[in-house]
This record gives sequence, C-alpha cells and structure tokens, in this order.
Amino acid sequence: MKKIAAAILLFDLAVGLLFLGSWERIRRQVTADSEEVELAEAADRSDRMSDREQPKEVKKIALTFDDGPHPYYTEQLLDGLKERKVAVTFFVTGEHAALHPDVIRRMQEEGHLIGNHTYSHMQLTKKNREKFKEELLRTNEVIEGITGQEVEYVRPPYGSWDKSFEAELNMIPVLWTVDPLDWCSSNVGCITDRIVKEAGENDIILMHDYYGTSVTAALNVVDRLLEEGYTFVTVEEILFE
Repeated sequence: MKKIAAAILLFDLAVGLLFLGSWERIRRQVTADSEEVELAEAADRSDRMSDREQPKEVKKIALTFDDGPHPYYTEQLLDGLKERKVAVTFFVTGEHAALHPDVIRRMQEEGHLIGNHTYSHMQLTKKNREKFKEELLRTNEVIEGITGQEVEYVRPPYGSWDKSFEAELNMIPVLWTVDPLDWCSSNVGCITDRIVKEAGENDIILMHDYYGTSVTAALNVVDRLLEEGYTFVTVEEILFE
C-alpha cells in the first residue's frame, strides 16, 4: 500500500510539475504576444505622429508689380492682398514713390518687399550708363527716406542690366519667368488665364499695379493659385531658398 501511495504521490507530483511547466510556457507566450502587440501599436502611433509632424510640401510662387505706386490702383491691390493674407514684391519708380509716400509706407507695414525700378522708368543703353546709375541711386534715396530700410533689389526696366552694377551698388537684379503682358491688355480674363496656365513652382510673375485691369486680374490669379495649393512669397524666398 505504501508503494502504491508513493507511486500515486509521485504521479501527482509529475502531473503538477508538467502542468506548471505548461502554464509557465503559456504565460511566457502570452506575455511575449502582448509585448509584441504593444510594440506594434507603439510603432503605429509613432508612424501616425510622424506623418502629422511631417511638413507638407510648399509650392512657392512670387507675384511682382512694376511702375507704381498708383494713388488708387495700388491701394486697391493692397486691400485685396491684405484680405487674402498674401505678400508680394513691388518694384517702384522713384518719381511715383516720392509722390505717394503713404502708399510706400503701407506696403512696408503690410509685409511686402519694396524694390527699385529706376526713377523715371529708364531703360539702360550703352550711352546712358551713368545716368541710369544715378536714377537707381536717387530712387534708393527716396525709398530709404520713406521706409528707413536699405533697398537690396532692383527690377531693371525691360530687363536691360549691367552686371557690374551689382558690385558697385550692392544690389540684386530680379527679372521674371512669367510675363502675361498685362500692361497692353484690357481683358482681365485673358490675363488671368495666361498666368494660371503658365505659372509653376518657384516662378516669378511680372505684373503692373498701374492699371485697373491688371489689379483685378492679379487678385483673380491669387485666388486661383491659392486653390491650387500655391503659397505666395516675396522674391527673396525664391532667389535664395
């Protein structure tokens, strides 16, 4: 009987040990599976956070205006740009800036970049280099006298430029990549469509704030390109990004 009882005891003990071993294996497996799930969930959360934190691609484009400021049309343009929270670049002539300093101050206050477009809209030729240079300096004096800031950028009328001026005057020329010829058209829809069709990322659009049709077209362009995901910036962000 004692042998039988001992055998039963040993059997129960073996079963118990076997059960405990199985239970331990199960517990470890469950723990491992749980940890694996937690790691996967953590990785998923991290991916989602990373996606949210990832900056969206910004399509930059610059809208520029020559020849102003105009006492009415430029103000109208500034109203529309302010409403849309858009910054542009104005290349002003010295004579118009001197006549309308309040408009120049408003440009500055509302975050627009102001550049030089000579004093009288003079085109550079081989014969008038010094006179052209004088006009640039005179216009700088007018703008700086109004804004208190140094003028860095110049839009030479008709794109005529002498690279030696860059070192002499410490100025950066800014040309353009899209020219809708808005100054010679009174068709707002045509001007708007031409720009929207041609415009692309990092383009510099040439317009003029001295014509009512150009101002209306410009605001239409802003609305349509904003819808296409563009962000309007001043020319310095295009030239030096």
